Amino acid sequence: MKQSLQLRIGQSLTMTPQLQQAIKLLQLSTLDLQQEIQQALESNMMLEVEEEVVSAQKNEQKPESESQDEKTSEGSQTDIPDELPVDSTWDDVYENTQPTLAAQETNDFEAQRSKPVSLHEYLLEQLNMLSISERDRAIAIAIIDSVNLDGYISESIENIFQGLQSQLEDLELDEVEGVLHRVQNFDPIGIAARNLADCLIIQLKQLAETVIYKNKAIELVRRHLDLLANHEQAKLMRKLALSEYQLTEVITLIRSLDPKPGAKIQTENSEYIVPDVFVSKRKGEWVVGLNPEISPKLRVNSIYSAMIKRADNSKENTSMKEHLQEAKWFIKSLHSRNDTLLRVAKSIVEKQTEFLENGAIAMKPMILRNIAEELELHESTISRVTTQKYMHTPNGIVEFKYFFSSHVSTESGGECSATAIRAFIKEMVANENLAKPLSDSKMSGILKEKGINVARRTVAKYREAMSIPPSSQRKRLL
Repeated sequence: MKQSLQLRIGQSLTMTPQLQQAIKLLQLSTLDLQQEIQQALESNMMLEVEEEVVSAQKNEQKPESESQDEKTSEGSQTDIPDELPVDSTWDDVYENTQPTLAAQETNDFEAQRSKPVSLHEYLLEQLNMLSISERDRAIAIAIIDSVNLDGYISESIENIFQGLQSQLEDLELDEVEGVLHRVQNFDPIGIAARNLADCLIIQLKQLAETVIYKNKAIELVRRHLDLLANHEQAKLMRKLALSEYQLTEVITLIRSLDPKPGAKIQTENSEYIVPDVFVSKRKGEWVVGLNPEISPKLRVNSIYSAMIKRADNSKENTSMKEHLQEAKWFIKSLHSRNDTLLRVAKSIVEKQTEFLENGAIAMKPMILRNIAEELELHESTISRVTTQKYMHTPNGIVEFKYFFSSHVSTESGGECSATAIRAFIKEMVANENLAKPLSDSKMSGILKEKGINVARRTVAKYREAMSIPPSSQRKRLL
């Protein structure tokens, strides 16, 4: 085939570096954005943080304070006398200009937080305080290694015994059992239990003998824990030979125990959410404002930018031009992100005023398209803005995504959001009679009386999503 040149006219969509940077900043969370800004400040000489301008009034007050302290009883502070009065000390004549220890300390709470101790480390610390043989220590370490975060041993004693046989000669199962009992006396009480019944019995045995119904509680946990789980009150009274009042006291004692003793030991740092916007009511109107602490104000360094020569094509000058252009793009992208974030937040607040006034029960159904059409933006942009962005409201800090939910039709022809329905279900469960908890069908009927058409299966789906057990498990003995 003969080679030839051909011209074709076509259109294509290309994302410029500026657009890619703007999209990247838009979808970053608050913490990621702060890291991105810090990296930009370190890599670009043209970027700097705007410092607060000191007021002229403060500068004018400084000479006055200096003139007041200019003279002392011994003359000027800058003139050191040859001798000090006998009945005075150095501090009586000259002020201590060195900062105190309290002044040198900073309020860096992040640096003050110590590394949390894991459950395994906590148990090993207690093991190191015991005076035991190396053989028993090896067995105890194997038992502690099998303890999960809830405080139970994940391996059976038989498996631990078989794993230690190759390490310890003439090892017997009774030795492992004996060390296990010693570990079970560690703090927190109930640790290294085989199962729930074993955990509760360990805690009950630690109670004083003067505790009423202690023995009956141990008997119930050891033999009839399944009946307690199924709330079979009549069978429990008959098998334990207790009256209704006595059984209630026994169950109250059992409920005072901790079913997950290992969970009380902190295993990870607490992560705090920093809101992107604040919503407050001023003069009867809801006002939305950006959190000024999420990103510092940036500007172009005037000193470095003034050093750029237009006609100079040297390597250094070209590099400075590139840094200047990148700095301008970054500042523009940052302003665009904040502007879009504020516009979306204001639109959400305008549509969810009832939520701010009355809580989740008054949440209105809303989808991303509603905000996108109002602001003339694409749905993907709204999705990026509402992901990992948080709003501080009178009802707590909530994610932007929280305001978007599906809807259910009402008898009056309106709509009710899924968030409001979940709030209704949560409220009904909180106020129900514990002796006769509401079933899914009953809650569906109550919602229909309010004009909300919700099927029993829908109620069950929302209830399970909120980790609320069914009515049979919510029943409590009085």
